Amino acid sequence: MIVFEKPEFLNESAERTDLIEKLLDIGAALSSAQDLGGLLNLILSKSREITYSDAGSVYLVDHSDEKSKLLFKVAQNGSKPRLSFKEFALPLTDKSLAGYVAITGKSLNLSDAYDLPAGVPYQLDTSFDRDINYRTCSVMVLPMQNREGETIGILQLINRKTKADAVLTAENAWESTQQYSEWEERIVRSLASQAAISIERNQLQESIEHLFEGFVKASVQVIEARDPCTYGHSERVAALTVRLSEEVNSVSGGWLRSIYFNNRQIQEIRYAALLHDFGKIGVPEAVLTKQKKLYPSQLEIIRHRFGLAQRTMEMECVQAKYKYLLEHSAYRKHPSEEPECAQCQEIEQLDTKLADGKTRLAEYWEVLIEANEPHILAEEPLDQLRELSRQTYRDIDGAIKPLLSPDEIVQLMVSRGNLTAEERSAIESHVTHTYEFLSQIPWTKDLKNVPQIAYGHHEKLDGTGYPRGLKHSEIPIQAQLMTIADIYDALTAGDRPYKRALRTEAAMKILRQEAAHNKINSDLLELFDHRQVFKVLGHSINVKVESA
Repeated sequence: MIVFEKPEFLNESAERTDLIEKLLDIGAALSSAQDLGGLLNLILSKSREITYSDAGSVYLVDHSDEKSKLLFKVAQNGSKPRLSFKEFALPLTDKSLAGYVAITGKSLNLSDAYDLPAGVPYQLDTSFDRDINYRTCSVMVLPMQNREGETIGILQLINRKTKADAVLTAENAWESTQQYSEWEERIVRSLASQAAISIERNQLQESIEHLFEGFVKASVQVIEARDPCTYGHSERVAALTVRLSEEVNSVSGGWLRSIYFNNRQIQEIRYAALLHDFGKIGVPEAVLTKQKKLYPSQLEIIRHRFGLAQRTMEMECVQAKYKYLLEHSAYRKHPSEEPECAQCQEIEQLDTKLADGKTRLAEYWEVLIEANEPHILAEEPLDQLRELSRQTYRDIDGAIKPLLSPDEIVQLMVSRGNLTAEERSAIESHVTHTYEFLSQIPWTKDLKNVPQIAYGHHEKLDGTGYPRGLKHSEIPIQAQLMTIADIYDALTAGDRPYKRALRTEAAMKILRQEAAHNKINSDLLELFDHRQVFKVLGHSINVKVESA
């Protein structure tokens, strides 16, 4: 039997074809990698794979501070797979192998890292080998450079094995390893350049996300600066909504089982929740921060008006006394013609009339102060307000004017809360303002629903919500999540001067009533309650309630 051996050049050709296919696969993998940690681990593992390297590490160059440094990000060791490595920083100098390559941009290909050429500035840190009973022999250190030729990272491969499946020890490392070939150096250098582009792209993506995160936080600060009474509301609603969406992911039964939010969708929900009230910048500040039914400036004007009405009554009383005494003194011939007691009675009547008028005015003021509070008005205060609306006084110019203007009466007769229909409409317009603002942002594909989610957070399942009166199937499930979080925080927050904070039990009772009347999603509310989503806020709710 004759055995024909495959020519050597065919073996080399097959190996190179296999290598090219691996490089193509690596390129595709690098392009699809999302997070930086995963990307760096992928770069290192693939570089080790195509070079039979036992170990390796990746450093990133950091110029963010005055003193540049190297960040030790990733390490792998095939012979010591259970070792764990922590990130650390070291000075960017030419004393280390990685530092030298980072500064000079030159590659290092060493057959024995313990036996370095004379006169070189760098040296191997052998403490690592001692700590894990290892022996570093061949080393290849390559710069990862971007399109501009700047070194942004270092790829370091250690111990090129003669057999891919060899397990190295301190004793067999020398005979089981060899120096990296020029061919491998060229291949890995090409891979390092491709990796640098992927790293830079990933860092750019992270910087864009950090930039947008900063924009979102700044936007929230703008909202809270205009409405200090709701400080922290946006962050709390975001925390509650995100937690509830995560709980939805864990549901294994019912219709919620089919709903799952991936990480980007949860980020989308978070941004929508953080920015859901941004449209308040389009609401007049006086309306936004209104605490009572009357604005402080209005109450001060009415106070002066009441004071003027009282002074007018006092002046009229004095004038009446003077006129009476003047008239009766002029016609008296003799003291006996008109008894002194008659004059006294007339004066007393004028004083009594003045005292009654001042008492009535004081009572009206008390009615006004009570009615100015943003609670539910009973029928009796409403009757008193109607009587007050008919009262007049004489102005400084002598004209008869109403004690309260028609607009002031309308505000005081608000039966629930502290806003008139017009003011409530202005407040509700913030949802439309939010949507119009968010729609101007060129959202990425995985965040494109942020405007619609925020747009629906005041809609109700039965169509009684605002601003569009959407019904159940028309409201995004993400918005339904946020509605529950928004109402819960509004009920339990202790920073609203116009209402008392409720404890969790009382807030949940109100939310259950809303669910029973088909206002909010009962299944989501049950999940919110059963999984105690509100605990994501920690102890802040209890502190607020106790201090309220």
